[in-house]
Amino acid sequence: MLSLDTNIQFLKGVGEKRAQLYKKLQIETIGQLLYYFPRSYLDLTQTKDIADCHAGEIAAVRAFVTAKSREQHIRKGLSVFKLKISDDSGPMNVTFFNAKYTVDSLQIGEEYLFYGKITSGGLTAPMIFPTDGPTKVIPIYPLTQGLSSKTISSAVQQSLSLIDEQLPDPIPQSLRQQYSLCHLHYALCNIHLPSDPDAVEIAKRRLIFEEFFTLALSLASVKSRHSSGTSYSCPDTDLSAFYSSLPFAPTGAQKRAIEELCRDLGASVPMNRLIQGDVGSGKTLVAAAGICIACQNGFQAAMMAPTEILAHQHFESLSRLLEPLGLRLQLLTGSMSQKEKILAKQRILAGEVDVCIGTHALISDDVSFSKLALVITDEQHRFGVAQRAKLSGKSENCHTLVMSATPIPRTLALMVYGDLDVSVLDELPPGRQKIDTFVISSQKRAAAYGFIREHLDRGLQAYIVCPLVESGEADLGLLNASDYAADLAAKAFAGYKVGLLHGKMKAKEKEQVMEQFKNGEIQLLVSTTVIEVGVDVPNAVIMMIENAERFGLSQLHQLRGRVGRGKEKSTCILVSDNRQEDTRERLNMLHKTNNGFEIAEYDLKTRGPGDFLGMRQHGLPQLKIADLSSDMQLLMQAQEAAQAVLAHNVPMTEDEHQHLTQAVRAMLRGVGSRPN
Repeated sequence: MLSLDTNIQFLKGVGEKRAQLYKKLQIETIGQLLYYFPRSYLDLTQTKDIADCHAGEIAAVRAFVTAKSREQHIRKGLSVFKLKISDDSGPMNVTFFNAKYTVDSLQIGEEYLFYGKITSGGLTAPMIFPTDGPTKVIPIYPLTQGLSSKTISSAVQQSLSLIDEQLPDPIPQSLRQQYSLCHLHYALCNIHLPSDPDAVEIAKRRLIFEEFFTLALSLASVKSRHSSGTSYSCPDTDLSAFYSSLPFAPTGAQKRAIEELCRDLGASVPMNRLIQGDVGSGKTLVAAAGICIACQNGFQAAMMAPTEILAHQHFESLSRLLEPLGLRLQLLTGSMSQKEKILAKQRILAGEVDVCIGTHALISDDVSFSKLALVITDEQHRFGVAQRAKLSGKSENCHTLVMSATPIPRTLALMVYGDLDVSVLDELPPGRQKIDTFVISSQKRAAAYGFIREHLDRGLQAYIVCPLVESGEADLGLLNASDYAADLAAKAFAGYKVGLLHGKMKAKEKEQVMEQFKNGEIQLLVSTTVIEVGVDVPNAVIMMIENAERFGLSQLHQLRGRVGRGKEKSTCILVSDNRQEDTRERLNMLHKTNNGFEIAEYDLKTRGPGDFLGMRQHGLPQLKIADLSSDMQLLMQAQEAAQAVLAHNVPMTEDEHQHLTQAVRAMLRGVGSRPN
């Protein structure tokens, strides 16, 4: 007897070989197949008369086959078949390529549904359906080579025959009634085999709610794991000495975030907080305040950065802020000599270090702390879940602070950071200037070079960013940093000091180049996106980005944030020859605003949440049907329902409780572990 847990290979027409194709779609069981939802539908319920069809539109036409022409051989491997169809409003030509079987199966005098794009010559290679088919709304599934939508539909129909109205529903009946949701059985049947377009919407609404609801409960479950108590409560939160040592006044947003840190660090449960702020909003100062609190209570703190460049920068800036207060700082990176590493690790274990700043080297098995109370990860989406958990694992139930300069829309943050408390730095410190941003074509590149040379002649510096490291890596027409730097040094910037920086260089080489750039020994730095995060050179005032259309908006905003850090006016130049309207509109968004949160909202809306920030890195499961850019209202309702369940305000039978628990456990297997 087949069940939802049965391997898909036992379905008729699947077998062991085809089951391997389904596995590429992450479908191994019948249950997983039923939760593999169509990406779109063909709506055959709304047909058009032939006379009303216009070139360029996609339409469904109900018509009789009136004539077929012979096969025409255009060239080797290409045959054309033509036929005429008609309805009461008139005739239409239909053209097929290499479709002998399809054309032979069509009978003159029989009526069919033809679906496709109308051209000036009629219909070209339309899909064909019987007029008496079981459904007029045809599901279209995301595919892999070897599987068609028709094949998947056939397997789904078999699977649906295994379930009935007694199918366990993870959403309790009281919640279904409260939020007007259909039963799971109806939802699964009508998401795959809908009777009409309205049935699709009813099914989708219920399944989207279910996905948000179980995810909200899962994240709450993860969050509750952090509430088991901490041995590192920090009751001394007096920061008067810290504030009086600062050479400037913090912004209101920084003060609010620091107050939230004080409250968290003084509590008896571990802090688990995200500081989210735009480029230059002053997250490091907030982190320094948290470090100060941990250390004045007799504990240690550690900060992990994704690159050596950023680790060095944090070490320098935190040293300026914390050494005057008597704190002892230690840098630990992979490029240090073996002797330096051994000495650093000995000092950390002996408690001779208050604050350790480093890269992945911090999570090496031989790094131990004497009393680690606070763990900070910067640009945390660049670390895998396991890496973050390993650093927190160096201490039991310590406090966790996560920093991100990549603005995340609140809609996405609700899910991505559902297990974190969020502090938002929405003010920029005084003196931060607006960066003028321009979008140009490659025809104006020479003028841009002239603009850059003018600034270099004044003793200022500039970046040029390319999408590739070396030629032959990807599409033709994309500039690569290695060849471009050599070309610029020989021609447009001959006589200027041109440097090269990319991710394939060794850590020591990268560090050396950045040091030369910071010291002014390099005037123009040609780089890949390795400089996207954290590099701070106040004298660099121009950021030119080649093939700008190849980058996400949030990434372009991060790159732009490398300039505008000093007193001089800064400029960002986006170079793109892409003429597509949506691409131009996307790039012009950067011309219109410097607000990273506005840009991120726009980016999410236009690109969808798919790989926004590389969501897999968050340990968050990929949403199967919900869309964070358009389903916000359902998200809020699902979170409200989850809170009611957690507060025990939802009446549930024993079976309902069991089904909901199983759904949450299944979701948690996707969420994965998070840092403590």
